[in-house]
Amino acid sequence: MSTSSMAVDSHPPAPKLVLDEFIGTALTSTPPELHPFFESFRTLHTRKLWHQLTLKLFEFVDHPLSKPFRVDVFERFVTDFESKMNQLRLVELGVKVSKEIDNPQTHLTFLTSLLTRINKETSPDAYILLYANIAHAKLLYGDLEGTKADMDEAWKILDSVESVENGVNAAYYGVAADYYKAKADYAPYYRNSLLYLACVDPATDMTAEERLGRAHDLGISALLGDTIYNFGELLMHPILDALDGTTYEWIKKLLFTFNEGSIGKFEALAPLLPQEPILQEHYPFLRQKICLMALIESVFKRSADNRTMSFTTIAEETRLPTDEVEHLVMKALSLKLIRGSLDQVDQKAQITWVQPRVLSRQQIGGLAKRLESWVNKLNVVEQRIAPEMLTTA
Repeated sequence: MSTSSMAVDSHPPAPKLVLDEFIGTALTSTPPELHPFFESFRTLHTRKLWHQLTLKLFEFVDHPLSKPFRVDVFERFVTDFESKMNQLRLVELGVKVSKEIDNPQTHLTFLTSLLTRINKETSPDAYILLYANIAHAKLLYGDLEGTKADMDEAWKILDSVESVENGVNAAYYGVAADYYKAKADYAPYYRNSLLYLACVDPATDMTAEERLGRAHDLGISALLGDTIYNFGELLMHPILDALDGTTYEWIKKLLFTFNEGSIGKFEALAPLLPQEPILQEHYPFLRQKICLMALIESVFKRSADNRTMSFTTIAEETRLPTDEVEHLVMKALSLKLIRGSLDQVDQKAQITWVQPRVLSRQQIGGLAKRLESWVNKLNVVEQRIAPEMLTTA
């Protein structure tokens, strides 16, 4: 066994395994530290202990010295009994091994060859995981169309099964997020990225560098997504802590500023936007978005019986000229951030509903005060009605 035999191509599969010959070759061509693995492989294969053999194979591919030999072991040894293995574990092992193949075409050939040997009906989870990884390989090699086609195929199966392991979901949502990042499509990136984070443990499954990159990209996508006007889910996620103490910490502050709808704080942070050219480039959009957030927050803070607002009031709340208020309210209505009607003659907006949102602690505090006020009003009404009820009784 040698590093030169790592190449994978479309030639017919290797001859049927001769176990002693395979193990003998391995023992003469690998470091002594790996020899116990091959002795275990021999014993477990001979005794047909497929589950224990699978576990030992994972130990092997996780050993740093096995790196040059992983593809050989998979191609020459694992393929002999792969039908006896749990198919999801087989795919997980294959995906790990494939990372050692540098040549793009060979990498894809390795994965697609494995796909032909997985039964979609009996092992849908394994099929999804492999399709998602093939899609990711195509994305790395710049084939966006191929990536999307494979993502769609993976989603069809994922959407039809009741449940799969977190690792399978993570593979799908991970490639979907990376695809939409490559397309600079902010809202789908944001959605898929949060779904990806729900399937992994960032503290153990991601490096510090990956956590920082993910937090940064989520922050940018939340700000620039033209349908994202509720940042609550992101603001409550520990991934944002990765920005603390870094040069990107101001992005976290900016996200909280948007969630509060605070135009004053936005203007204070605006001089930092050139640090992220993409944000500076979209300044007019961000300015409109903070005005919309200020409008939403203004409506949200009001009691349900006090949501008829004059254009003058809205202009004050959003720091816009009065003649721009009507356009802003119409934009909020079209985005379904609010419901209601405009009275252009009296220059008023009657708002009947505001988009539900995940609230910050400060916003929850405000809501609690309004509930307390509402309960007090009910008590007053009850005290008025009670004597009358007693009299009529």
